[in-house]
Amino acid sequence: MKETALVIMAAGIGSRFGGGIKQLAPVGPNGEIIMDYSIHDAIEAGFNKVVFIIRKDLEKDFKEIIGGRIAKQIPVIYAYQELDALPEGYFVPEGRKKPWGTGQAVLMIKGLIDCPFLVINADDYYGKEGFKRIHDYMVNEMKDDADVYDICMGGFVLENTLSDNGSVTRGVCHVENGFLKNVTETYDIRRSGDGLAAADEAGNPVSVQADQPVSMNMWGLPVRFLEELEHGFPKFLDGLKPEDIKAEYLLPKIIDDLVQEGKAKVRVLDTPDKWFGVTYQEDKQAVVDAIRGLIRDGVYKEKLFG
Repeated sequence: MKETALVIMAAGIGSRFGGGIKQLAPVGPNGEIIMDYSIHDAIEAGFNKVVFIIRKDLEKDFKEIIGGRIAKQIPVIYAYQELDALPEGYFVPEGRKKPWGTGQAVLMIKGLIDCPFLVINADDYYGKEGFKRIHDYMVNEMKDDADVYDICMGGFVLENTLSDNGSVTRGVCHVENGFLKNVTETYDIRRSGDGLAAADEAGNPVSVQADQPVSMNMWGLPVRFLEELEHGFPKFLDGLKPEDIKAEYLLPKIIDDLVQEGKAKVRVLDTPDKWFGVTYQEDKQAVVDAIRGLIRDGVYKEKLFG
């Protein structure tokens, strides 16, 4: 059977989590973190290896808290996203503090794997169904040598991805006949009265609906997509203006551009599962309670890898 890798983006600084490393916050009854549940579900779905994308300064804590334990369950590879991990001839502009976004993060795995891979965020709980559907698609349907990039994504219902403790950013999707037509990064999404409020990148109000499909950065990608990221990163950097000090090279934007150019087709694999994550410090207790509920319902064992 074709091999598949789970790639977990865990280099985020966690600025909205009160300065702590939110990806490593325990939420399970035996100290499990959200990543444990994602990895458990991925192993169950049939993934063969895990790639952690982290920062070098997180490495010691990360390996102690999760990496060493997970390596007993599945082969583990590390990749490192750093601010100065730039193409030859490029330099970090003065005032830039954070790395360059999810596109740069995933580019860091180039040369480390040679199989299709699923990208997820470290601090999001996705549920079991998305892992199963994406794994099965990558093994049975994905074509790595097609002229057009063959991509899939987990499609979540917007209402199932909101936080009770603040606004969120989501890739709002337009889907036709099971394929992604476009994805628009949409900001400041929150409940407002009987509906939802949201804004575009400039802060202007935009309309969103509770039942719209959204991307949660759960992308199934062929390995040659890494070449696209490598070619596109210098072009992104060349297009920056001096005031673009926080601009990011983002997967949803990269994939959307490829779709619009006819260079990629994205199969949207709907999942009914409810997302939860630790975006804000106040979210943690809700996640703890949700995990407890899943254990009571028999979705997970009390001791996850026991």
